[in-house]
Amino acid sequence: MTENKNNRTLRSSSERKERKKSWTPPSSLDAPPAPQGFKHRWIRTETVGQMDTGNVSKKLREGWEFVRAEEVTAQLGDHDFPVIAEGQYQGLIGVGGLVLARIPEEVVEERKKYFRNKTSDQVKAVDNDILREQRPEMPVNIDRQSRVSFGGGRKS
Repeated sequence: MTENKNNRTLRSSSERKERKKSWTPPSSLDAPPAPQGFKHRWIRTETVGQMDTGNVSKKLREGWEFVRAEEVTAQLGDHDFPVIAEGQYQGLIGVGGLVLARIPEEVVEERKKYFRNKTSDQVKAVDNDILREQRPEMPVNIDRQSRVSFGGGRKS
């Protein structure tokens, strides 16, 4: 009986090690890894069947380049990423009105810096507008700190 009990324990622990990962639905936006020094992003080319040329031309002017399927094949070998078979974007990796594009990381950092500066300038302008309305009887205190407090009754 002890031997049977030990076998059961061994069997169940080995079964635990062999368990497979649980199934999850595949993502339709899986993308190949970006080459060293680049970032990948999906760019919208159409919405509800209408071409979105404005968005595409804006992204191309920002420095994004479309990712061709043969580039990915050269980099990774055979792949199962979705390739557009016909039309204007033939040969590109894309799915459902989206096309994969890449941009150098230096451009991404410059873009972040630009928008960080723009946001800072806007915050300063708002602060200046508020301070301009300040009066001696009602001073304005610009305090950018948040505080979280939780209930608690009055203590007697």
